[in-house]
Amino acid sequence: MKLKAAQVDSFLRSPDAKAQIILIYGEDEGLVRERGATLAKTVVEDLKDPFRVVELGPAQLKEDGGRLRDEAAAISFGGGRRVVRLRDIGDAQAATIADFLQYPAGDALIVCEAGGLPSRSKLRQAVEKAGNGMALPCYADSGRDLEGLIKSVMDEHNLQIERDAVRYLIANLGSDRMISRNELQKLALYALKQQRVSLADAMACIGDSSARHYDDVLQAVSAGNVANLDTALTRLVEEGLNPVGALRMMIGYFQKLHLVKGQITQGTSVEQAMKALRPPLFFKAADQFRANLSYWPLPHIQRALQIFLEAEKDCKSGLAIPETLAHRAMIKVTVARQKQGRR
Repeated sequence: MKLKAAQVDSFLRSPDAKAQIILIYGEDEGLVRERGATLAKTVVEDLKDPFRVVELGPAQLKEDGGRLRDEAAAISFGGGRRVVRLRDIGDAQAATIADFLQYPAGDALIVCEAGGLPSRSKLRQAVEKAGNGMALPCYADSGRDLEGLIKSVMDEHNLQIERDAVRYLIANLGSDRMISRNELQKLALYALKQQRVSLADAMACIGDSSARHYDDVLQAVSAGNVANLDTALTRLVEEGLNPVGALRMMIGYFQKLHLVKGQITQGTSVEQAMKALRPPLFFKAADQFRANLSYWPLPHIQRALQIFLEAEKDCKSGLAIPETLAHRAMIKVTVARQKQGRR
């Protein structure tokens, strides 16, 4: 079975008892791991309990084909239902999962964590077609998802937060749930003594954090520097960050350029148009943004947005590797900017 987006929250709180194997997959590794832990804790509160929780990887499943069934059927010392967490699995393990779904054993909850899987994925198909399996997709956080995360973390610390601060955080947090949560925890500790998070607090604490991982990519694209873009994207991948997150950052940035450029054509001054942006620009980014208003004509901004939006749509289709699609779109826009600069 496949879970619908509207059903995710209630399922995480109380998983369907018929689902012995739950597949959590998506590009947002942090969200996949967070939801995996949430589901595991519905059975075992302490995930470090060696008698009730076991973690297996692809190598262990390959080495011993019966290991999954043995662990699922094992009885824990001291009693209680067990959890089997399968990490970093993919289509290579599809046959093992399909076999278990057809001939299940024991009553352990099996939580499978995987990366992005296209609709044709054998692993996805095996779980989605099984009555005792559930597939739970994890998409990069939208504005609404991030707002809920922000509220959740602030509530944990009994903090109030200004609306402008929320808008700023939504615009500047990355697309990885784990990174976003860590940055929000840092912000909460920063503002703990004053019991209220202001826009100034958010800008001081977050402005140069998760967004900085993508800033080199943004600068390379907007400046038309292909060599720097390749270097920045390579570093992004090496750090384990999601290039698709950089693609979404591009969309947000060029939407701001489009908005301000449109206001300028209607007679608004550059400074007034920039000050009206909500959330406001981080002060360190203002000079670059102002320069890009001069370098990027409105039709070129519109074309860049079209390229990025189409690439994001294609990333969700599962027809090609998202990293490849994102890289191709950014190269296309960067080269166009480079050619414009030569004229």
